[in-house]
Amino acid sequence: MIGLCLGLAGAVWAQLPVTDFTLAWNHTIEKIRWEEDYRVTEQGLVLGEARVKGNGAGMEVPDGARLKNGSWHYQRQLPPLQPLKLGRTPEAGDYQLCVDGACQPMSHWLGPPKASQPTVELWSCG
Repeated sequence: MIGLCLGLAGAVWAQLPVTDFTLAWNHTIEKIRWEEDYRVTEQGLVLGEARVKGNGAGMEVPDGARLKNGSWHYQRQLPPLQPLKLGRTPEAGDYQLCVDGACQPMSHWLGPPKASQPTVELWSCG
């Protein structure tokens, strides 16, 4: 079964048996929540809809976004991401992975963010 791997440079630190997930985080300065929905495919992670609660320093609402239930909803056309690289440091706070509406910080699977390991990658794996 295809799933989601978390790690770096092909080394798997955690593997989740999911086909869809939401990546969520708070902007480090504005403290505004961002969410991106992904589908896990053999070609990589396919970005679906994304949402942001507002705009601020360095975070403009994309053209074509529509306001719904207090968030701006939008879609970007990107090829499958394989891997999706994320900066993860103690100063920035942690990402959340949400599956079926239940969210957990990445630290649930990987431990807390560390300055000595400022990057994590997500990719589809079997």
